[in-house]
Amino acid sequence: MYAVISEGGGQRLVRKDEVVLIDLIDEGLAKPGKQVKFDKVLVLGQDKGDAKVGQPYVAGATVTAEVVEGLVKGDKIYIHKYRRRKGYRRKTGHRQRYTSVKITAING
Repeated sequence: MYAVISEGGGQRLVRKDEVVLIDLIDEGLAKPGKQVKFDKVLVLGQDKGDAKVGQPYVAGATVTAEVVEGLVKGDKIYIHKYRRRKGYRRKTGHRQRYTSVKITAING
């Protein structure tokens, strides 16, 4: 079974027992084992068969997850700024912070 959820301003395909990175919960202080519920389910389907498509959300469908790690840092991204013939060069970096969760149940 799979579901497409709306989370963090985007859409994410999730399956049961899958570990995914989501936007930070509780400023990274979420304890492992804490339950997280996603109720904005866009699509709900079986691996073989029809899928329920919501308008915009599937009524009564929820995805439950459990926090694995409260704070996980993503890959470092470098940003370069450059102005030609001006002697202007800047290099900055950014690491996004996430919460790691394991999908425990897909209901609907």
